[in-house]
Amino acid sequence: MNSLTEENYLKAIYHLSKEGNALVTTNNIADSVSTKASSVTDMLKKLADKNLIHYVKYQGVSLTGEGLQAALGIIRKHRLWEVFLVEKLNFKWDEVHDIAEELEHIRSEELVDRLQEFLGNPKSDPHGDLIPDKHGKFHKKELIRLSKMKVGDSGSISGVNEHSAGFLRYLEKTGLVLGKKVVIYEIIEFDSSVTLLVDNQEITVSRDVAKNILVYEQ
Repeated sequence: MNSLTEENYLKAIYHLSKEGNALVTTNNIADSVSTKASSVTDMLKKLADKNLIHYVKYQGVSLTGEGLQAALGIIRKHRLWEVFLVEKLNFKWDEVHDIAEELEHIRSEELVDRLQEFLGNPKSDPHGDLIPDKHGKFHKKELIRLSKMKVGDSGSISGVNEHSAGFLRYLEKTGLVLGKKVVIYEIIEFDSSVTLLVDNQEITVSRDVAKNILVYEQ
């Protein structure tokens, strides 16, 4: 059984490596978990001894198969709890991350399985991030950045790359929430800002906003 700190490290390595198998540096991990590089080195040795990571001194680390499954299990719990908090307890999508950070360390697999079934086996969390099943498999859904779409393209907002509370509140205020259908009406050449048609109304967002909104094209 892994400690809470070990689980946080595994999840951080997964996110930093994108797919869980690319080398991640000690300094990047230290920044992610907000601690000193020397402390990270000690923890990485422990994780390597438990066969959860491949550790190459002075180069970086990657997850082993066992470590990847452990990381995906934590991510699964985190995202399921976010769905529960939003759908069943009426939290807003910018309020649930920190609470899910605590709930993701619950040990009972039976509880997590029942939670997933109770929620109707959701495939994504309130931010559009995919939820792995109990075997670590994702139901793939190809999404495109809003900033990569062309005039006339359309689709539904299905995820975000930026999870900060301020960004999520901005999207909610402008009505650009998950499931909202959008049409690219105009792309401003000067600054690459994008004008959308949403519910027959025009909404213009900056390039920085557009690149952090993920759309399922239709």
